[in-house]
Amino acid sequence: MKRNKQMKVYRQEESQSSNAYVQILGTGMDTHDTMPSILLFFDNFRIIFNAGEGLQRFCAEHKIKLSKIDYVCLSRVCSETIGGLPGLLLTLAGIGEGHSVKLRGPSNLKPLVHALKSFIPHASICAERFGVNLSSDAQSHTGSSLPEGPFFVCGSAAVKVSAILLQPCISEDSSLKPSDVSVVYICELAEIKGKFHNEKADALGLNPGPKRRELKNGKSVKSDRLDIMESYLSPNLLNWMKKFGSVQHIMAGYSMKNMNIPILKSSARITNQLSYLCPQFFPAPDLEFHEHQNAEMGMEPVKWICDSVLAENLLKFTLLPHSQLGLDKSNVPGFIPSSQVISDLLLEIPEIVEAAQQISQFWCEPTVAKGDSTKDREGLIGDPSLDQSPLPSCLENIRRDDAEIVLLGTCSSQPSKYRNVSSIFVNLFAKGNLLLDCGEGTLAQLKRRYGMDGAADAVKNLRCIWISHIHADHHAGLVRILALRRDLLKGTPHEPLHVIGPKYLESFLYKYKDLEDIDMQFLDCRSTSQASWDTFKRGPVLTDYQTFSPDSMKDEHVNDENEEDGCLQRCSKRQKTNIYVDNCVDYGLQKSLSEVLKEMGLARLISFPVVHCPESFGVILKARERVNNDGALIPGWKVVYSGDTRPCTEVIQAAEAATLLIHEATFEDDLVEEAIARNHSTSKEAMEVGSSAGAYRIILTHFSQRYPKIPSISSEINLEKASIDFDLMSVNLADLPILPRILPYLKLLFKDDITRTLECDV
Repeated sequence: MKRNKQMKVYRQEESQSSNAYVQILGTGMDTHDTMPSILLFFDNFRIIFNAGEGLQRFCAEHKIKLSKIDYVCLSRVCSETIGGLPGLLLTLAGIGEGHSVKLRGPSNLKPLVHALKSFIPHASICAERFGVNLSSDAQSHTGSSLPEGPFFVCGSAAVKVSAILLQPCISEDSSLKPSDVSVVYICELAEIKGKFHNEKADALGLNPGPKRRELKNGKSVKSDRLDIMESYLSPNLLNWMKKFGSVQHIMAGYSMKNMNIPILKSSARITNQLSYLCPQFFPAPDLEFHEHQNAEMGMEPVKWICDSVLAENLLKFTLLPHSQLGLDKSNVPGFIPSSQVISDLLLEIPEIVEAAQQISQFWCEPTVAKGDSTKDREGLIGDPSLDQSPLPSCLENIRRDDAEIVLLGTCSSQPSKYRNVSSIFVNLFAKGNLLLDCGEGTLAQLKRRYGMDGAADAVKNLRCIWISHIHADHHAGLVRILALRRDLLKGTPHEPLHVIGPKYLESFLYKYKDLEDIDMQFLDCRSTSQASWDTFKRGPVLTDYQTFSPDSMKDEHVNDENEEDGCLQRCSKRQKTNIYVDNCVDYGLQKSLSEVLKEMGLARLISFPVVHCPESFGVILKARERVNNDGALIPGWKVVYSGDTRPCTEVIQAAEAATLLIHEATFEDDLVEEAIARNHSTSKEAMEVGSSAGAYRIILTHFSQRYPKIPSISSEINLEKASIDFDLMSVNLADLPILPRILPYLKLLFKDDITRTLECDV
């Protein structure tokens, strides 16, 4: 922000009713998973610079309205700066009201818009219907001939925004890639001259003489004090900063102390409470601080020059009214230790102490078999007659380093204060790992769960990412993960990552590759259907179209008459989906994926169609058989994820005898008509699907924004095999027998929220 120092020494005559400020919307958040975003606010004109992942969730947490943003200006077009843009545009489109938001950035902005059109309907990308004008009519320059000096980008009566395009020094034999160009934005306010205050000039260290005369004439000068200050910044950066003269520098993105101050306070508070109650399913978040990260960012510990400060989350610089000109730290969050959160919890719910002790005993006692006495469990919360079905043979003597399911994001539509959007991390430990869906903020959630280094290892060891459908809350975090993996594995021999998804996702990813390399190879979900795998086994033979029916996933034919029974009777908008296996299936990629699955200890990864939007899928993960201590073969476990869907025969068939079914439960039972209209499921319907399939355990997920902390579940639903999930919940398959027993304790923790929900329903 360009504002001469004279602004501090002149008495301004401007109206005090005007408001203007610059605010830091995250210095890379509390996990440094994205670039800082900055809000420039005027009463009738607002700009956001960069829209990294987590922007909407950050603003929701701190009640910052994004509904009246005029411009989004990008300093670069890359995964760090645009990760939150798709979700932001879709949210603004939903708000409507005819407000137009314009996009500005360097020359590769057009390819970005082209890529976004792959999942944002073409007809909607206009000011009239979508409410957002995806425009790149700021000057576009390619090649090595960039314009000299600033050029106008946008503005109002209050401010003029100009830009300077920067490019790295390149040799004659190398070409300039679009992603190499970045933008420096210059925001200039109208200068209003008033009475000169000598006492303020004295306080700023400006002695009487030529400099003071120059300042009176409207020129920028440097305080005499700065001549004797030393700094230990990198020489190039320091020299660049000095060119600006006497201005105040706010260095965003360099402070590591934000790592220990969660910016999503509401979510962090709940995570700490859950960890106290049941650390086995809710491990304490790992946000360790590493000194070496300073060096990784190119910044050694420094003694900053006099007029420089390190940005903090929500740091504000007030521009108007001038009586308040300067830095404002009133909203900067402070550190709240976990011990304080737990102390507050014990005051609110004293019985939580005994509840935590009871839960800890679950891991000290043998699994209660059917018919065993329950007298030792008397006094525990909830019904002691919880599910006592026999332990599946696939879980016999299972090791804790076999598989763990981490629910990274558990809400629908868009991120909220307490829950992030869909993403499931399947940790197979030494054998690698994979992601099922990858909504915006997935990387940040990995860092909150595993810490900075642990998340980097998780991304490096990804073997596959599977995406259920093209809605942004299920895939908008994908390119950020792919770009980070590319950087982490640079210089290390490796294969491009397998990304499996609907065909519309392929279009987006290959268009995005025009912006930056994302080091992946794509397979259509249809290439991983049961019929496609059957074709693969027969070899790379060109075939005519074969129609795949979900019935081929099992030997017994399921009559469509069954759709009128149980949970399927309400499915009034069944969308029969056939998957075609044709000669476009890439046999080479199938073979490569098959080898990866084998290395991961998986026998199958099967995509199956579900009832949601076009090209929507669920997935089956089936582990390979293993040998027990007696040399006998033990069947592999089976995990099924429904994606977004209405209850349907395809899911029931896929989840037959599943070890774990993860099923969406977007709405409560009273909203079944809305569930039908939106092609989602209610909690009761999800449970009925699991029961019909004979699944051993069921996890309900993908909850509506109506239920910010805990979903509303009818007491009539039999949950003896199930649990609801929360962000960062980690379920080791060895702990599945215990999973349903913690649900009553979760209801205790959130009893006030359940009561408030019931009151609202009434």
